[in-house]
Amino acid sequence: MLFPKRLWPGIADGSVTLAFRRWDRPRARAGARHRTPAGVVEIDSVKAVDPGRISDREARRAGAADAAEIRSILARRSGTHYRIAFHYAGTDPRIELRGAGRLSDAAWDELARELERIDRATKRGPWTVATLELIRDRPQVAAADLAAAVGRERLPFKADVRRLKELGLTESLRPGYRLSPRGAGLLDYLSRRATSSPSGRGRSAARG
Repeated sequence: MLFPKRLWPGIADGSVTLAFRRWDRPRARAGARHRTPAGVVEIDSVKAVDPGRISDREARRAGAADAAEIRSILARRSGTHYRIAFHYAGTDPRIELRGAGRLSDAAWDELARELERIDRATKRGPWTVATLELIRDRPQVAAADLAAAVGRERLPFKADVRRLKELGLTESLRPGYRLSPRGAGLLDYLSRRATSSPSGRGRSAARG
């Protein structure tokens, strides 16, 4: 679920615990967890509602001034009206991962093997380390421009970067991306490993 930036503090401190949406079908379910810039939220319930019965108190729990504001926003959209109750479930675990720029060589090696596993599962060949290096060398460059630089379409390229983000290796910016401390640390480890290998083959197979 997406939330405007003005609601992020309220989500994190627990004062915002409701959302109202108009959807053609439910796009959230009870028990599901969603990562947001404010942290992780867990859905408690999703119920169809009559917009005329939304109270001012509920509207304030959704970060609005009153029910009229909620109804005005919903009127711009189409579909069934839904009331989504949720609670803050903690910080995004990727944030802690991203900050882990110092690991043991054994931990770096395991992370490198994970990238190799991802590469082996891709028919077009190794891409993970090359993509990290591209982001390192061209931070804050729009995804479309990065994709074009390597002959890729924008959306598939962004999907690849999201996989790296799940491992805590990259951070999204506007525009583009940058390496996290974890991502920079991994490339440094791979460089050291390649240098120390007599055959020069110590570097991750992700290089191709």
